[in-house]
Amino acid sequence: MKDQFVSAFRDHLNAFEIPYTGRLLGDSGAQLEIDTGKGGYHVRIQLGFPVAHSRLTLTEALIAHCETLKPSESIEFSITWSVKAHSVQQGLKPLEGVSNLIAVASGKGGVGKSTVTANIGLALVAEGARVGILDADIYGPSQPRMLGLMGKRPGTTDGKRLEPLVAYGIEAMSIGFLVDERQPMAWRGPMVTSALNQLLTQTLWSELDYLLVDMPPGTGDIQLTLSQQVPVSGVLIVTTPQDIALADARKGLEMFQKVNVPVLGVIENMSTHVCSNCGHEESIFGREGGNHLADEYGLPFLGTLPLDRRIREETDRGEPSVVADPSGSIASAYRAIALRAVGELAAGGKDYSRLFPKITVEEDS
Repeated sequence: MKDQFVSAFRDHLNAFEIPYTGRLLGDSGAQLEIDTGKGGYHVRIQLGFPVAHSRLTLTEALIAHCETLKPSESIEFSITWSVKAHSVQQGLKPLEGVSNLIAVASGKGGVGKSTVTANIGLALVAEGARVGILDADIYGPSQPRMLGLMGKRPGTTDGKRLEPLVAYGIEAMSIGFLVDERQPMAWRGPMVTSALNQLLTQTLWSELDYLLVDMPPGTGDIQLTLSQQVPVSGVLIVTTPQDIALADARKGLEMFQKVNVPVLGVIENMSTHVCSNCGHEESIFGREGGNHLADEYGLPFLGTLPLDRRIREETDRGEPSVVADPSGSIASAYRAIALRAVGELAAGGKDYSRLFPKITVEEDS
């Protein structure tokens, strides 16, 4: 009788919808174990993404989900996580020390992509992940200012590799750390590509769960070269609801699909504006453009973010919203998007190449 309940209990748990991610537990890539004993049932769940901040909310949701079973004994949950490396483009090797490289792209400048990158990175740190950010915008690097690292320079211990700077638990590297803020980068495409590859491969990253790459705007030679040469586990597409932004987002999305890089989902930034004086909410740039874009390509819609003066003020002073007001509604929105993004990655294909030794076959002479 108890075995029958355990079987039904497992099926019931697999049908549990994980908060934020929208995925069922059984489809999320999680590992599930149920132990039975005199003290009741002990459920051990290992997720593929971090939930240090959200673990209590997740546990409470699981308890509520199981109440419909009316178990005769108590149920105790133990939730952990382990971030695995996921597959990248064919022919490329994952970056040393980095489990997953996630590109944050838009196809168009001015949609808040860098702000989204910084806050998603900080949200993942709050959840217990080891995170880095590579500012890939050579012509207009934003991360030094957003992370409060203006004027600081990276060091080196071996004279070959740079040590990333650290802010709020995030490792960061940017061309903005190496040149004066006012100095224009009058470089052609090959020079930019070479510089980015050096920043990526010659930075002494720690063992990171996620390295977020703040991609430059556009879909030209530089972006295409990066998408073909950089080992990417997944891409986040950032857009506003405006038609012109959506048109460029489509181009960026199509580019990544052509080089077989998984697109994890679409983020709609600047969705609505709430007047700070009267409280009136208005969709300045249109409605649900990001949602429609995600539906058009059969992709997850990861969420919306507001057009809010506080976001601009906080990033300008080097304290992004997730650290400036961690319990506020804006930080909650970023956290929900971050969890859904890495939840989508966790449910995808893992990279098993690191688990097996390389085998070399030599012919007898």
